[in-house]
Amino acid sequence: MAAMAHTHAHNHANTPCSPQDAEAFLAEAEELVSAKGQKLTPIRRKVLHLLLNSEEPAKAYDLLANLDGEGAAKPPTVYRALDFLQEMGLAHKIESLNAYVACGHAKHDHSAVFLICQTCGGAEELHAIETSAALSKETSGAGFTIENAVIEARGVCRKCTA
Repeated sequence: MAAMAHTHAHNHANTPCSPQDAEAFLAEAEELVSAKGQKLTPIRRKVLHLLLNSEEPAKAYDLLANLDGEGAAKPPTVYRALDFLQEMGLAHKIESLNAYVACGHAKHDHSAVFLICQTCGGAEELHAIETSAALSKETSGAGFTIENAVIEARGVCRKCTA
């Protein structure tokens, strides 16, 4: 599997959130998890590594098949690892695909906004500051407090359009 790499700058409102350097991100993830009093166990690290190296959103059973006998790799083990990674802000679940992606912006809270390509099946996460702010404002106006939001937009990605 090829690495999930996109070339872009992180200096404007709508920047993709896919981690750029898998090894650097894994080290950052270790620090983040440790700072929260948790541990990135070998199975959690391996699942995160697989997400980082997946070209498209990964399903739990695909991850399970690629764990290469890591620990007691059974479906509940993978799902627990994925739940942990989501709680730590290191991964997101794309509900409509029932699949997971790594998140490179784990140090701050944000709503996950996914652009899902109907042609190639790829998904790109945007750090959509204005979208998140507008959603928060509109829902708080309705007396609702958002704890978690995942927005999915379907269309055709820039690679498939070219």
